[in-house]
Amino acid sequence: MTFWITTVAIGALLFVGWKLTARGNYETAAYQLLDSEGPFELRDYPEIMLVTTDMATASNGNDGSFGRLFQYISGSNERGQKVKMTTPVFMESDPTEPTGTMGFVIPQKVVESSIPNPTGSRVEIEKRTAGRYAVMRFNGRLNERSQTDSEAKLIEWIKLQGWEREEKTEFAGYDPPWTPRIFRRNETLIRLK
Repeated sequence: MTFWITTVAIGALLFVGWKLTARGNYETAAYQLLDSEGPFELRDYPEIMLVTTDMATASNGNDGSFGRLFQYISGSNERGQKVKMTTPVFMESDPTEPTGTMGFVIPQKVVESSIPNPTGSRVEIEKRTAGRYAVMRFNGRLNERSQTDSEAKLIEWIKLQGWEREEKTEFAGYDPPWTPRIFRRNETLIRLK
């Protein structure tokens, strides 16, 4: 009996901990949904302010890039201001280049008041210009295989629609690493011309 009570209690604590850190508790980058077809969506994004850093291609933040951005939102900026975590984490890489970029969306209240400048090295504030994007949503881990597969499917969908696209592809992750695979939300985004 003690085993079952302990198991249920641990399970409940893990569930509560996951719910408290799940993506639903974070501000998400705004966009307007224009159309959807299965996992594919057509979206208009407004201008978004990001705190960014360089990232080794296909590292998904395991090279210290996530840590540099986390330090910024934890107070490593000119005002020592804590900035709330947001979703998604945007990642842009080019397989022909050794590095890409990773960016956290800066919360709208911080943008409206004043964005503190980073004090950490290799961290910058950047503007992501407004634009129209083709997007593919998918679950699971965001890794090289899922990125390659989703990018190929999204490019094919764009071709079927008769749209012209930019060459770069972005990836977006919405969940902390401990989120179970089946509940993870990821996206592949390609800006349209």
